[in-house]
Amino acid sequence: MQSLKALPGLGYRSAEKIALHLLVEKPAKSEELTDRISVARQQLGPCLICGNLTDEDECNICSSEVREVERLCIVENVTDLFAMEKAGVFRGKYHILMGKLSPVRGVGPEQLNINSLQQRLENSDVEEVILALSNDMEGEATCHFIKNEVLKDSNLEVTRIGFGLPSGGGITYADENTLLNALQSRKTLDS
Repeated sequence: MQSLKALPGLGYRSAEKIALHLLVEKPAKSEELTDRISVARQQLGPCLICGNLTDEDECNICSSEVREVERLCIVENVTDLFAMEKAGVFRGKYHILMGKLSPVRGVGPEQLNINSLQQRLENSDVEEVILALSNDMEGEATCHFIKNEVLKDSNLEVTRIGFGLPSGGGITYADENTLLNALQSRKTLDS
């Protein structure tokens, strides 16, 4: 129960319910679950281009020839990419930072997937970088760092989603209409 309780979104009661279900009611399901988690851990890893989960060197989004290569949407984590894809509101490519700047937590640029972003943009057809990061202080700081440090010498249009997302909130749990509004009303990020 302690291990289950440590998972995001699970409290004591949910952890207790799941543990009892797996151990008492459906013990065969616990074996199946551990086997599937083990296989997933062995077979899945980060896409070498964007950081998405994949069982190949490149994820299906990066290898797709029908995605818009002119637009690159930068998100904090894989769950944000999943939310955007589930909503079906973006047809470009992604780059996953694996977090956001947080000096309080000891997260600086070197802990994020920023070096590969710079390398990726050097010889690309990207015309617009869309910053789809949380609408909180750390998300804003990360956006400004990317705009003023990572992209300072580029001629790329840098936009930021915002409309429809609550202040202090992320995009992982936003519905498709909110995400569509946020993308459609993006604005140029000022220095």
